[in-house]
Amino acid sequence: MTNQTKAGLLASLIAMIGLPLLFLAVSLAAGEWGYFLFSLLPSFFAGFTGLLFTFQQIRKQKNTK
Repeated sequence: MTNQTKAGLLASLIAMIGLPLLFLAVSLAAGEWGYFLFSLLPSFFAGFTGLLFTFQQIRKQKNTK
């Protein structure tokens, strides 16, 4: 796995896990659950799309070696 694929994997995981956790903290502090709920779907789509492309690139790298 190259540095670029590692960075892509890390960015995808941050988008899927890190951003909802950030919005969860904001929601707990503000007492408004809308922030957290509205962040779930976009975070999932962004992270999942990144994961698909990253895994596709990892598979290509394994096939060429």
